[in-house]
Amino acid sequence: MNTVEEWVSEPARIAGPGEDISVDELRLAARNHGLPLEALRYDVTPAGLHYLLTHYDIPALDPDTWRVTVSGAVERPLSLRLDDLRARPRVTHRVTLECAGNGRARLSPRPVSQPWLDEAVGTAEWTGAPLAGLLAEAGVATSAVDVAFTGADHGFERGVEQTYRRGLPLIEALRDDVLLVYEMNGQPLPPQHGAPVRLIVPGWYGMAHVKWLVDVAVLESEFDGFQNATAYRLKQAADDPGEPVTRILPKALIQPPGVPDFQSRVRVVDRGVVELTGRAWSGWAPVESVEVSTDDGASWRPAELGPQPAPYAWRSWRYEWTAAQSGRYELRARARDAAGHGQPVNQAWNRQGMANNHAQRVTVVVR
Repeated sequence: MNTVEEWVSEPARIAGPGEDISVDELRLAARNHGLPLEALRYDVTPAGLHYLLTHYDIPALDPDTWRVTVSGAVERPLSLRLDDLRARPRVTHRVTLECAGNGRARLSPRPVSQPWLDEAVGTAEWTGAPLAGLLAEAGVATSAVDVAFTGADHGFERGVEQTYRRGLPLIEALRDDVLLVYEMNGQPLPPQHGAPVRLIVPGWYGMAHVKWLVDVAVLESEFDGFQNATAYRLKQAADDPGEPVTRILPKALIQPPGVPDFQSRVRVVDRGVVELTGRAWSGWAPVESVEVSTDDGASWRPAELGPQPAPYAWRSWRYEWTAAQSGRYELRARARDAAGHGQPVNQAWNRQGMANNHAQRVTVVVR
């Protein structure tokens, strides 16, 4: 007889030597999806092409009856309807979101979880009401330390039943660019992206942008819920408490050139000048340089950068590659931001496969 524990997701586990992607991981990959890399051509990602990760189920929330509360260590608790948020000052920010687990499937040994390759990213125009104004109206206590954000999505994770909840330091929550968002790319927020309202925290990995938001709780101590204290940690061993995942590390992606092979996705281009293009971003500071390698990292050349459209939005780049000889090539790109953070060529391994920004590899056949 099967034991009830067999359905419980395991603590962050490392795949054994030669262990293939499991059915459970394929099931996760089927319900979540990444950005088709040819969509790097868009300055703003269409909503249906933007990456998507849903921890549990997409809740069925009625916009007409939905409420968000501001509670905890405040002088005047608030309960707001969608119309109340829409009546407040309207702000739009272009922000790049990236899943903290992006690139996990390329690590060796491989952490077992949602098997992202390079595509868990997207950039959108997010419109909503600044959180700082709501917190000022509620009157945050001088003893406040953190703010916890609760979504309506509910389920189990590693045997723990929970509603998805994430905390932010108060100083981050009070930034004027943190929004309670109700529109994406000028349209009502789609259900899969957190409708009717989600949180947007520019610069932070996707786990902080709580969807289906229902409560904002001001805390007088550091938030110690599952999604902060157990999940989303940079750790090397099972008993290592690790460091929290926070802001997005710099990363560059290449828009695949030429045309693909159906199954392998190897690219095919003709000999001659090939224009390589892509996007680069960082959650710490604007990208200040991108370098490209056409020989799998043996040598690097500077790419030409496009304009920086917004502080936390990806930046375009281009590079002209003279593919003079037929054969197989490995292309790579790496970014550096204005705060001095660089992108490593090789992996910086951690047990949960978080905040991994080693350089993408694109295989190209020149004919």
